Amino acid sequence: MSNPVFYADPAELAPLGPGDSFALSGPEGRHAVTVKRLAAGEPVDVCDGAGLRLVCRVTAAGAGVLEVVVASVQPEPVQPHELVLVQALAKGDRDELAIETATELGVDGVVPWQAERSIVRWKADKGAKGEAKWRNAVSGAAKQARRARVPWVGEVVGTKALVALIRAADLALVLHEDATDTVPGIVRTWRGAAKTPAGSPPGTPRRILMLVGPEGGMSAAEVAAFQDAGARTALLGHHVLRSSTAGPAGVVLLSHELGRW
Repeated sequence: MSNPVFYADPAELAPLGPGDSFALSGPEGRHAVTVKRLAAGEPVDVCDGAGLRLVCRVTAAGAGVLEVVVASVQPEPVQPHELVLVQALAKGDRDELAIETATELGVDGVVPWQAERSIVRWKADKGAKGEAKWRNAVSGAAKQARRARVPWVGEVVGTKALVALIRAADLALVLHEDATDTVPGIVRTWRGAAKTPAGSPPGTPRRILMLVGPEGGMSAAEVAAFQDAGARTALLGHHVLRSSTAGPAGVVLLSHELGRW
């Protein structure tokens, strides 16, 4: 069974090595002690959320602080492809469900999209609260999945800003029921023809965007704008999926095609 995971400040974890001690405090320490009820002798992983995993053993637990000793340091290599889910805001917390599931399945980043037909609207301070809620959602899902990396959460974007993100991406897929080309087919063709852009630093991940619309679907104008920016419409299957399901399904297909699974 995999070890429970907790997150700590990267600056505090970076200098640690085998044999070093560390005190996990704050909300994570309280959760480990009062909820998980970890005790001396039990294994636990402490991660920085950016790929560094410290495999530890508990030496003491009490008063909301978990004392551990580091057994080994396991940095997680950066994947050659960065999978980013652009999720339209949706009612009934379906957007939050989508990013939670996508996180468990391995997505690297999520971007909230205020689509033309989105019923939910993030305005002014509601946007900041919404983004904070999404960050908590992906952090909790990453912990559940025992991930060393927590997906990043971008600022909410409108269609114009999303077009700019598409232009900057290596590949952008608009998950759409009217598409004729499948996600695997597009990715295979792209990988066969893709070349590293000139000037890209060695090891720079190639970004793949997946766009999922709201409950009412994307407007024709939005789809046209995305295609003009270089996006490809992609088919997941013969059934129409809910907004909360399409993104995670896309992550599964991409993970398989890219050799992550």
